[in-house]
Amino acid sequence: MTDFAKMPGYRPGEKDTRPWGMWEVLETGHENGEEFCIKRITVNPGGVLSLQSHKLRRENWTLESGTLEVTRDKEIITLTPGQNIDIPLGAVHRMANRSDTPAIVREIQRGICREDDIIRYEDIYGRTAS
Repeated sequence: MTDFAKMPGYRPGEKDTRPWGMWEVLETGHENGEEFCIKRITVNPGGVLSLQSHKLRRENWTLESGTLEVTRDKEIITLTPGQNIDIPLGAVHRMANRSDTPAIVREIQRGICREDDIIRYEDIYGRTAS
């Protein structure tokens, strides 16, 4: 069994470029006995994140600019700037930018925040499904 408490978590300033755009860690810490991580996610025009879920964390996304199509389980929701959405633990979800301008999202993760807590079901870029 994996001991996630001993695995490295996100660090402020950490960044990664993905086929759909990029993310940057703004803040990490603990609050009310729970780990959290705040990221800024940029989804490029036409970018689509993998259809995924998490076993160890839940998320809240607030759209700062652009337009974002969100899949959450069987729902498809369009967010406009200032709107937010909760992604419960275990929900199958993804972000997609169907517009011609970047979508900027503020993501707050709560639970155990690790990059390897991604279960992929579909990915248009050919990354391995779990």
